[in-house]
Amino acid sequence: MGDVDETAKLWKVNRTIHELVRDRGFLVSDEEIHMDLQHFRDQYANNSGMVDRNQLNFYTTSRANPTDQIFVYFTDERSVGVKTMRKLLSILEEKSIQRGIIVFPGNMTPSARKVIVAMSAQYRLEEFSEADLLVNIVHHTLVPRHEVLTPEEKKVLLEKYRLKETQLPRIQLADPVARYYGLRRGQVVKITRPSETSGRYASYRICF
Repeated sequence: MGDVDETAKLWKVNRTIHELVRDRGFLVSDEEIHMDLQHFRDQYANNSGMVDRNQLNFYTTSRANPTDQIFVYFTDERSVGVKTMRKLLSILEEKSIQRGIIVFPGNMTPSARKVIVAMSAQYRLEEFSEADLLVNIVHHTLVPRHEVLTPEEKKVLLEKYRLKETQLPRIQLADPVARYYGLRRGQVVKITRPSETSGRYASYRICF
């Protein structure tokens, strides 16, 4: 029974990470997102019903900028350490990709997290546990629509309302929605909520 549960869990995680990457503006096929459990099992599970997480690894390209690529790396290591991070970095180096997301079943050691910080000038590394990705938080009915502004759109916004960056409401870097979109400090997101009076209303938050 455990294998069945594990496969169903990974099917959900795989779908959410593909949605996340697509919502950030990368190319993802509809098939990956709409794949049903049986198809997922046929494609990724071995004869004993176990899914080899390495087979779930993928990389894709930004719709806007073909030189911007992202690599998603699944590890079966329950506690991710420095060794696994080195393995990810060697794949990124080999493929000349600057962005990587590591997805893991358990937790990450403090020393592995230090690698993310230490390599931040060269590589943009992010980490998600499988538990983080079981449900897509931005597709929840209670979560309003978020759009990340381009630097140009941010400039126009600040000029239009004669605002300084410090005057905008804030969203924390560690906020689940900020993590989902991979926000960096200084980026602004537009949040659109339904409004009883005007149909929709937008507010803006800056990541800090």
